[in-house]
Amino acid sequence: MKVAILAGGRGSRLAEETEIKPKPMVEIGGFPILWHIMKIYRHFGHKDFVIALGYKGEVIKKYMVDYCNLNSNLRVEMKTGSVHVEEDDRLDWNVELIETGINTNTGGRIKRLAPYVNNETFMLTWGDGVSNVDLDALLKFHRAHGKLATLTAVRPPARYGYMTFDGDHITSFTEKPQIGEGWINGAFFVLEPEVFDYIDGDDTQWEKEPMERLAAEGQLMAYKHQEFWQCMDTLRERHILENFWEHGHAPWKVWE
Repeated sequence: MKVAILAGGRGSRLAEETEIKPKPMVEIGGFPILWHIMKIYRHFGHKDFVIALGYKGEVIKKYMVDYCNLNSNLRVEMKTGSVHVEEDDRLDWNVELIETGINTNTGGRIKRLAPYVNNETFMLTWGDGVSNVDLDALLKFHRAHGKLATLTAVRPPARYGYMTFDGDHITSFTEKPQIGEGWINGAFFVLEPEVFDYIDGDDTQWEKEPMERLAAEGQLMAYKHQEFWQCMDTLRERHILENFWEHGHAPWKVWE
């Protein structure tokens, strides 16, 4: 089963980082968040990745090509130019890096990956969010209901403290609780290849017409994930993730 990752966006709200790299290459604990996402999937047995490139896609290409050399001891024969990897962190990932256009919208990027998913069920997520979602349970849920699309629904922490009042008196205060009302789209999709028919072309936003139509036709299901999920849209959110990692309590680190 292929895992598709959208990694082509500009990440404008992380401009301090994304002037020189795409958002999926912004680092948490010394590794791009894209690496963290791929490690989550590999933990559950998924090692075949199709990455949709766009903005500064060459940075992701270079990282994947150079990964073993950058994370290994090397012996270089200067006379011949030969490079020998003596100790390495060899990952058994198969990674296809697909150029999907600088300005292509999310739906268009997904549609451009159609030739690479082998007309089979595939997984999809964004290149800027991590979670401890149980991907085995997610896939089981998807296969059980028989619909075309499953998204992971999450309830992230609120940005600010939550208060209740009696007049001007604060009766309760909770620092950054989990949002109690409503769920949001946390990505981590499982999709059938028929979803490509719901996408018109490069200008289509996946979260608009395709998902709205799937929902209207009863083909969109939600796997409700009650535990950790965090996107990285802003520097503040990057600092949250970095703090988790630095203190050894990264909830998304499901691998050993």
